Amino acid sequence: MSETALIVGAGDGLSASLARLFRSNGMGVMLAARDIDKLAALAKQTEAVTTTCDAADPDSVQKLFATADDTIGTPDIVVYNPSARVRGPVNEIDMHAVRDALLVTCYGGFLVTQHAAKRMLARGSGSILLTGASASVKGFANSSSFAMGKFGLRGLAQSSARELAPQGIHVAHFVIDGGIRDQAVASNGDERLDPDAIAQNYLDVHRQHRSAWTWELELRPWVEKF
Repeated sequence: MSETALIVGAGDGLSASLARLFRSNGMGVMLAARDIDKLAALAKQTEAVTTTCDAADPDSVQKLFATADDTIGTPDIVVYNPSARVRGPVNEIDMHAVRDALLVTCYGGFLVTQHAAKRMLARGSGSILLTGASASVKGFANSSSFAMGKFGLRGLAQSSARELAPQGIHVAHFVIDGGIRDQAVASNGDERLDPDAIAQNYLDVHRQHRSAWTWELELRPWVEKF
């Protein structure tokens, strides 16, 4: 039986590159997003199953995995991409908007990881791949909500990797340290990451031999300062 992949927070850019790469490698693909209408073209191209999901809502995530159980089974790869941010000085930023952003960026990652882990542990294999950002390791001014969410997601990845790796589940966190190239804009050059190149790294991590697993990978353009 071929492998299957679930991409949560699917859309253009990295998610689309992941879906195309997974499908080209013979995997069955499931795409989840709040708005699945935007996924119509990608779903047709990748023969993917689509389903709605609010990653910050426990009931919605539970329904997502129940749908996966009935369609693609327990995924071999689960990718978590959603994030949210509220910009502004820490003394002025809206507290409720910050809470909502944290629920999407961090708590949603926990919900998806928990449901994926329960299923993968029963099988004894699988990869849970969490998408981070520069803010995962650097808190920038006027971006406290994003830093809190991404720092939290990174902590989730590190703790989960230590718990689950000995049981055959590969958890990895990706620090996307730079802007991602818009494939539709020809002027986007080497200063931005190519989403197809990022996607290849996700697949490579999934395929790592268990004697040489990594829990975190930093990716940045060769001209990016760090």
